[in-house]
Amino acid sequence: MPPTASSSTGAQSGADSLHVACPHCDTLNRVPPARLGGGKCGRCGKALFEGKPVALDARRFAAHAERGDLPLLIDFWADWCGPCRAMAPAFAQAAAQLEPQLRLAKIDTEASPDLAARFGIRSIPSLILVHRGREIARTAGAMPLPALVAWARQALVR
Repeated sequence: MPPTASSSTGAQSGADSLHVACPHCDTLNRVPPARLGGGKCGRCGKALFEGKPVALDARRFAAHAERGDLPLLIDFWADWCGPCRAMAPAFAQAAAQLEPQLRLAKIDTEASPDLAARFGIRSIPSLILVHRGREIARTAGAMPLPALVAWARQALVR
């Protein structure tokens, strides 16, 4: 099960801290589980949690999806996609409700076709929950906020 704010451990090294990627500079920061949801980046000094999705591209992806200890819920989208644009406000609101248990990210499939291909994205919007680089859940199609939050929380306990 992915680490949560109530976990006593979670970092791969076994230490009593989680590795959290900064949403601004992508630096990995050690955060004790009791302080998850707060704190500032040791490198850039900005907040580690802001309650909004992080825009990722291929360059930034590894820090958040592979090296960080937080599960990452990714919205694969495109600007021309009507359902993607319709779901964007709900996805942004979901970030405020789901952090710090997981980080939400958006990947533009037009700007990062390599990531879309890596995950076999065939329709958008597609939501994929990854933890330490491994896919743990997937769904496709726009969702209202309550359904989105419920799906993410259920996927975390699988």
